[in-house]
Amino acid sequence: MSIMNEAPVTAKLAAPVPRLANGRWSALEIAFWLLPVAAYFAFTGYLVLISQIMIVALFALSLDLILGYAGIVSLGHAAFFGLGAYTAGLLAVHGWGEPISGLLAAAAVAALFGYITGFLVVRGQDLTRLMVTLGIGLMLFEAANKAAFITGGVDGLSGMMVGKLFGVFEFDLEGKTAYVYSFVVLFLLFVVIRRLVQSPFGLSLVGIREGGRRMPAIGVDVNRRLRAVFTVSAAVAGVAGALLAQTTQFVGLDVLSFPRSAELLIILVLGGTGRLYGALIGAIVFMVAQDYIAGLNPAYWQFYIGLLLVLIVLFARGGVLGGLDRLKQLFVKEKA
Repeated sequence: MSIMNEAPVTAKLAAPVPRLANGRWSALEIAFWLLPVAAYFAFTGYLVLISQIMIVALFALSLDLILGYAGIVSLGHAAFFGLGAYTAGLLAVHGWGEPISGLLAAAAVAALFGYITGFLVVRGQDLTRLMVTLGIGLMLFEAANKAAFITGGVDGLSGMMVGKLFGVFEFDLEGKTAYVYSFVVLFLLFVVIRRLVQSPFGLSLVGIREGGRRMPAIGVDVNRRLRAVFTVSAAVAGVAGALLAQTTQFVGLDVLSFPRSAELLIILVLGGTGRLYGALIGAIVFMVAQDYIAGLNPAYWQFYIGLLLVLIVLFARGGVLGGLDRLKQLFVKEKA
């Protein structure tokens, strides 16, 4: 009788305990990150386009951190992107063109603004957050437009003199330095974000997204963690904006515009939210489609982008990566 009573307890003790991700890189991930290295030698005529894709991918990664993991919907994420761009741009215009310190300054300014606005954003729910982030973005856009004596207004901020990277590598017209620079920054920040979302902090964000009202019961300060991830996301967006400013040596008002924030949501829908790689894949699909379709039909390219978005939503829920997951499951079932 005692043996029968002890059996269920033993079974419970022997059950596998959920563990954090071990952080190991799969062969597919390694192959993915080797592709840009190969592209540097194989597509020398497209280095500028690919570097732009990597910058947009980093920007999308910053939004995925709050939307895909913490569940914070934002329609004004371009505010942090633009702050980073203008910070790096103004430093370069006024004689401080060293790239790395410009990135760090952009990250600090965007993070500070993200921390301050985070107190407003995390207080509400989805619709409130949507409106608050949209309002912040619109106000910052108009502020930059009015402060034309600083930002250049509609004419943009020109006259930037970005120095050599590490005092050796000059930003050339072929885009080789910009390509390597963008790739290294994207990869390093991806590694940091990947580790962040796989940590207990990252898992708590998923818990907040799935059931924020239950998390305080286990001692989690929900608002504090949301403010923290919002600040990190803003800093990453600021770095992406600074990268754009430094590699193009120009900053226009469009870096703060609502369409840039809207395009970012489209990119995440295309790739798939809450996956990290969805932001990267979405950026590739969107930028390549935009470049190709705009070349075919400059007047109506947005129609075809919209059609692509509708098809992805209807037939590939969870974006491109979600669709691939379902195809993999169907293949496994048929094979079994």
